[in-house]
Amino acid sequence: MAHTTVNAPASASVLDSISRVFNSFFSVLVRLGESSAKARQINALMELSDAELEARGLKREDIARYVFQNCYWV
Repeated sequence: MAHTTVNAPASASVLDSISRVFNSFFSVLVRLGESSAKARQINALMELSDAELEARGLKREDIARYVFQNCYWV
């Protein structure tokens, strides 16, 4: 009869657990950021053509500045 023993270091499972916690936390932050009104506005403007942006007086590189122009960070 053959027996196989695998000795995996305990620290690997602890590091994996910590990694999963941080990955989950950051994915929640990303989802929150993507669902914000400002992010939706930026996405909507980015979907416009250059001609449509020009009709609104915007350039593609100025979209973020335009959206956040009245935000005051405390």
